[in-house]
Amino acid sequence: MKDLLLEKKARFTIYIIACMLPIIDSLLMNVSFALIIGSIEKGQMDYFIKVLILAISFAIFGILLFILSRFMRISFMRDIILEVRVRAFDKILNYSYKDFNKKSKDVYISNLINDINIFEENFFFKLINVIYSGGFYIVSLIILAFMDYKFALGIFAVSILVFLISKTFQKRTVRLQEEVSKNNEQFTTNISNTFNGLEILKLNNIEDKFLNNTLKAVDRVERKKLHYTVFTEGQSNFTNFLGFLIIVGILVYAINEVLNGYSLTRMVLIVQLSNSCIWPIVRILPLFNELKASATIYDKITKYDGETIQDNNRDKEFKFNSNIEVKDLKFAYEGKEIFKGASFNIEKGKKYLLKGQSGAGKSTLINLLSMANDDYEGTIKLDGVDYKDIRIKSFNDNISFVYQDVFLFEDTIYNNITLYKDIPEEKVLKACQGAGLMDLIEEKELGLEERLLENGKNLSGGQRQRISIGRALVKDASILFIDEATSSLNEELGRIIENTILSLDSTVIAISHRYYEGITEKYDYVLEIKNGLVNQYNSEDYFGREAFVI
Repeated sequence: MKDLLLEKKARFTIYIIACMLPIIDSLLMNVSFALIIGSIEKGQMDYFIKVLILAISFAIFGILLFILSRFMRISFMRDIILEVRVRAFDKILNYSYKDFNKKSKDVYISNLINDINIFEENFFFKLINVIYSGGFYIVSLIILAFMDYKFALGIFAVSILVFLISKTFQKRTVRLQEEVSKNNEQFTTNISNTFNGLEILKLNNIEDKFLNNTLKAVDRVERKKLHYTVFTEGQSNFTNFLGFLIIVGILVYAINEVLNGYSLTRMVLIVQLSNSCIWPIVRILPLFNELKASATIYDKITKYDGETIQDNNRDKEFKFNSNIEVKDLKFAYEGKEIFKGASFNIEKGKKYLLKGQSGAGKSTLINLLSMANDDYEGTIKLDGVDYKDIRIKSFNDNISFVYQDVFLFEDTIYNNITLYKDIPEEKVLKACQGAGLMDLIEEKELGLEERLLENGKNLSGGQRQRISIGRALVKDASILFIDEATSSLNEELGRIIENTILSLDSTVIAISHRYYEGITEKYDYVLEIKNGLVNQYNSEDYFGREAFVI
């Protein structure tokens, strides 16, 4: 958290100053109160009126200081929250494909929504009060030291004792905040599962069971929040009780000093300043513990860990001019051996169709060839460079995917094709032409700026697939991975999309169970996965056999 705040040192300094401006107001109010009490001791109406006017002036000045403080703080707070959201999202985007799938996607949604909301609600409220209370404590202690240094030393010693007592609450405060975050993740996952499977639940009349499970999840979340609130309120009440006992002792000391000749003004000012030393410390420790808990949430959702993409040992850029050579590839998943020493070659610009029985390893092979998984034995080399030496970002910048289920954002056609990158419209239109999207663009009133409904509900299946192909073309992807892109389309649309894919300049590695006579034969090679090995055939030889696997 510290690194984020100190990135903008000048603005953070202004923020600290803004947080401390109300200290001036509080000190002036203390002086005003002491003077008003002292004027009673003097018994002069003229003096009392002057003091009252002065107090009103201080109060107006305090209001102006508060407004100034608010304006000085607000932009910094907004920018920090925005940066936290960006960093949290950036962390998720930088997970490797393999590690990203270790958690439910709903956990990431919970991190981006629930955890950031917790941080936003708690962090700055606690931070401003910690800065204010700490500053008020220091200033009040310094003034006390000038008035009565022995008494100031006693106050300092007592405040240290309160600090050490409050410190014992910190670990539990942090742990309870983490438990709230974890239960929010589980709750979000449960809700998402319920919504995604709502049709199945209704068809099988088991909505009540899932409703009951959801209510239990809500109960767990609220219980954890209650535990956190009760504990933090409890430590606040305990430290307030300590503060009350200390203030009683201060009053006894002050009364004794008045009896020994202190003026009433001086006595009231000392009591007020003592309050300003004790109560800020009483408040600051529970606040600091909660601030620490908020910082822990920040670390959880933004700090890179061992599961994020690591390019430390990868220093080669993606360069594909000739071939991908796979040699003696071995891979096992959950104890099951998928590949037992497969060897084959992928030539640049050629089209490859992966065939094999269900569970043979077609999708696994695509994951390995697309660098989504690197837990294999043997070698995969791109123009002689080992896959494990190529920078992942460089590799990802040069490949693209077309899946059976195309995800589309609720945004313009342009943004769905460019994926929010700044790409010239001419290039996008050229990609649309190559993907067969021009009819769609021309029929829409706003063309590329036409907005799509949620996940492209206002498009046909073929149009959705063409947008996916458009993404690959506008990206200038060297390698295009296809996973059952036409399986959910009718025969006519399937043939058109398959023909479009095979007409591209990219190297294509595709999985398809569909056979389109006169089109599927256009693949250059068939890679048939069988018994943990990969057999490579010329397409015309493979489809020319009397029997082949469809």
